[in-house]
Formats: sequence, structure tokens, C-alpha cells
Amino acid sequence: MSTFSSMHSPSYSRSFICSSSINEKKNQRFVFSSFPRFSVPANAKVFLQCQANSHQNAVLMQDGAVATKVSPVEKETPIEKLKSELLSVTSSNEWDEKAGFDINENESTVSITVVGASGDLAKKKIFPALFALYYEGCLPKHFTVYGYARSKMTDAELRNIVSKTLTCRIDKRENCGEKMEEFLKRCFYHSGQYDSKENFAQLDKKLKEHEGGKVSNRLFYLSIPPNIFIDAVKCASSSASSGNGWTRVIVEKPFGRDSNSSAALTKGLKQYLTEDQIFRIDHYLGKELVENLSVLRFSNLIFEPLWSRQYIRNVQLIFSEDFGTEGRGGYFDHYGIIRDIMQNHLLQILALFAMETPVSLDAEDIRNEKVKVLRSMRPLRLEDVVIGQYKSHSKGGVTYPAYTDDKTVPKDSLTPTFAAAALFIDNARWDGVPFLMKAGKALHNKRAEIRVQFRHVPGNLYNRNFGTDLDQATNELVIRVQPDEAIYLKINNKVPGLGMRLDRSNLNLHYAARYSKEIPDAYERLLLDAIEGERRLFIRSDELDAAWSLFTPVLAELEEKKIMPEYYPYGSRGPVGAHYLAARYNVRWGDLGLDQSA
Repeated sequence: MSTFSSMHSPSYSRSFICSSSINEKKNQRFVFSSFPRFSVPANAKVFLQCQANSHQNAVLMQDGAVATKVSPVEKETPIEKLKSELLSVTSSNEWDEKAGFDINENESTVSITVVGASGDLAKKKIFPALFALYYEGCLPKHFTVYGYARSKMTDAELRNIVSKTLTCRIDKRENCGEKMEEFLKRCFYHSGQYDSKENFAQLDKKLKEHEGGKVSNRLFYLSIPPNIFIDAVKCASSSASSGNGWTRVIVEKPFGRDSNSSAALTKGLKQYLTEDQIFRIDHYLGKELVENLSVLRFSNLIFEPLWSRQYIRNVQLIFSEDFGTEGRGGYFDHYGIIRDIMQNHLLQILALFAMETPVSLDAEDIRNEKVKVLRSMRPLRLEDVVIGQYKSHSKGGVTYPAYTDDKTVPKDSLTPTFAAAALFIDNARWDGVPFLMKAGKALHNKRAEIRVQFRHVPGNLYNRNFGTDLDQATNELVIRVQPDEAIYLKINNKVPGLGMRLDRSNLNLHYAARYSKEIPDAYERLLLDAIEGERRLFIRSDELDAAWSLFTPVLAELEEKKIMPEYYPYGSRGPVGAHYLAARYNVRWGDLGLDQSA
């Protein structure tokens, strides 16, 4: 069975220093995985074993050769003889030939192949993210970007398409235009079928020409429909994997439609890849505020003691978009809002929020804790789910279409464009605390946020100042993931003046006001992590299994019973049923407050 060559190494915190100029080598530190485990000749292994003990005695000769004193031996075994050869005066070329790699890390190269390069995701997200990394000096000295798709296109045509999507940071550095030209010169295109070994072999030949005999590390980004993932991986593994470096594959969601299809996809990928080579991307995990979640909790003493059922009344995970499917109806109708948003984005955020303190920041330690949370969750019941679908609505003289007005959507479609759910984690920390999720399209605003509502103050002396609405006196921590990133805490305080009048105010960390630096796009962070081999923000197969096992039964029930979605007007706050669901657990949705900062 053919598999990709791989380097297996533990993950680690990012060791890159991204300089403002790609030429400032002294400010760059590129740390990849350990040396390749596969395709390293036996004599190179001997070199690795003895290098640590012998490097202090090495002498650099004028011609660049390396000499090392070797103690004389009376009888040399074949291994000792080979060791003597490797440690004697050896030219740099001979060293490469014997060891199978260049000990200078800068002499390795990274080839990034975007499979599905003619698609919207590649043009709008992947190529701009790669350019941003290059612009910041975060990519290795030797790198090449290849677009691969079925469309017939030249290198120049690809560069022309990509150039229209590239932008520089808001600080508008003077060398922006030059950087774009330099980046585009490293972009190439190869046309081929996704299930053709011959086409991938041609790609391999082109990649080798650019790699120029250096240690070749290869990253494939599968920006293609999931039904052709396996074909593409099979062909790339047999025809275009690296022979002397690592090979990694980024896989875009959706990772199946249910437990069975997800398991089949994972099984198919693992015929040609090891788990360490598969990078399942969920771009929400690359969002700045999501990555800051663990820092906020584990690095601030005031929060960690409060992070439990003793002080937290409920947690809300809210995702809303103010537009409909807009041409994506065909894709969306096959999956729906629960599969598209809740089962991945929101559930991943929930797991990060609710996990126990990991042993370390190592990827496996963090992912182990996330899996424990997912496995502790109570099976989702149909009565704890509300679904909706947006209908046509006229406002201000403008008529907005219904979901079924989309020409790519069947007129009798029951696919939900809105869903709300109440989930519970049956463990000691979160027992009885409702985690409410809400996600929808064509709502009144665009927003993604986490809301933590704390319990009422026992025996609050100031209850009479709030009247009967005790929710007004409840502290609330809000982490706004997008747009306009912010973290704020709602507190009660006295209004200045005579008398005792209380007010609710925000302690606000507004990122745009606090930090002048532009927040990187999530794809930039995730692409850089994949190049480094950092897996912390990518989804492991057992995580995926646990997530699907939670949602698959209720999804099957919704489809088997043909549950009718509740209709809501385009641009509204969603179906009324979501409010009844929250009220059942004595919760009020936090995004319905009157204050505008909410």
C-alpha cells in the first residue's frame, strides 16, 4: 500500500520569527519537524547517531570541507568503517550524497500545491493568505506555490487571477508592489484531473525542477469537493509525494454528512496518509479571539476559578449572517446549517471553552482534553433543537428573496437555514449548565460570539434597584469573535450623583482601539501551522468521530420525520421557537439586549 512519506515529530509552540523583510535572515528562525524518517540512507543514520558526540571536534577547512579527528582502531567493523568515512575529510557535495540531506535547514524547500486552484476558496482565501505570510517574512527562503485544477490555464493567467485578490496590510508599506511581484513569480500552474496519476506525476516533475535537489517538503491543500478527496490523495501519494522530506495534506470541511460517511472518508484517507499527515482545517479555530480563549482563561487568575457550574449560569454560542445562500444554495441544501456551522465551528469553540486544563500546550494534550469534553456530552434530543428557514420579506421598498427562491434549491426543500440547540456536558465541572447554540442565515446582523452569563449574586443587597428583572443585574462576559473583535465584561456600578441609582456598564477590550496591528486572517495562521507541523488548531479523527456521534442521531430524525422548519422573515432575529427553547432552561439570549454594544 502506498503512503505519503512523512516526518513524525511532536508538535510544539510556533518557533517562527516573522520579520518585516524576507531578506533579514538574522531575524528569521524556521523550525520544521525533525529530519525525515523515511528515505534516509543507512549511512545517514550512522551520521545522525555519531553527530552529537563528534561535532565539537569538527574543523572547518578553507574549501568548506569538514574534518574530524577519528581515533584509530585496530579492527574496524563495516559500521565503524562507514563511520570513519563520514567523519573524515568530506566535501560538502559528498556529504549531501552520503547523508541524503543538507544539514542547513535553509536548504530545504517547501512546495505548496493548491488542489482546486480555480475555485473561489483558493482565489479569495488561500492565495491571499500565502501572500500575507510571504509579505510578513514568515515563509521559508525556498518555497514554490503551485495551482492544480482541471481548468486549462497558463502560469501567466493564474498570476493575473491571483493578483486581483492580493492586498497588503493596512500600514501600506512602501514595498508592497515589489512583494506582490516577487510572490507572483513563485506561483505556477499545472492542469490535470484529480484522479489521474499521470497528471500528478507531471506535477511531481515540475516540483522537482523548482526544488533543485534540495530536501523537498510538500504541502497539498485540498480545496475540492469531498467526494474527490480520496482520488486526489491516492494519485498524489503514488505520484507526487516527497521522497526525502515531509508531505502533509490539508483537508477542507465538510468531513462527511454523518458518522458513517465521516468514518468512510477517514478510512479512505488513512489508506494513503498517516493521522499526523492529515490536517483537517476548521478556519474558526484560527480566529484570533478563539485562539485567545485559552489564554484568557488559563492565564488570568480572576477567570479560571469562576469557570464552572458554581458561578456560570449558561453559555451561549451565537453565529449569524445577514445574507442568504447567494448562489451556494446547491451546496448548502445538501448539508444545512447544523452540518455547515454547528457540528464543526460552534462545537469546536464549545470544546475549547469547556475543556479541563491540559497538561501542556502540546497539540495532543489540548486535543485530548477537547475529546474528553465531546465524549462527556449528553446525546442531543429532538426536543432540544429548533430549526427554521428564511422566507421572503420586504423592507424599505426592497424585497429580499426566500431560501427556496434560489434557483439551485428545490422548491419543497426542508433544509434548515437556522437552528438553535441546548446541549449539556455531563461532568463535574459543567453538570446542569445549558450550552445554547444558535446559528442562522439572513438574520438581522452578522456576528459570531461567545456569551457567558454568570449566576445571580446570592442575597444581593441591591435587588430592589433592579426591580423584578434580575437578569439586568447579572454579570456577563462577551467574547466577540467577529466582526470588530472585542472582549468585554458587563458589570453593575453606581451612577455618579446623589442617591443610589445603579447602571450596567462594560469593561471593554476593543481590539481595534487597543492594537494598531491588523489581525491576521484565520487562513494565514492555519497555513503557517501546517507548514510548521503544528497540529493544535486542526481536528483529530477521534474528535471528528465524537462530534458526529453527538449530532448524527438528531439529524437522522429530522430528515426521517421530515420536520417542517419554522419560517422567519429575511432580516429578522430568527424564529420565535428559539426563544421558547431558551426560556425552557431559564435563559434569555444575550444578543437581544437593548444596549448597542451587545
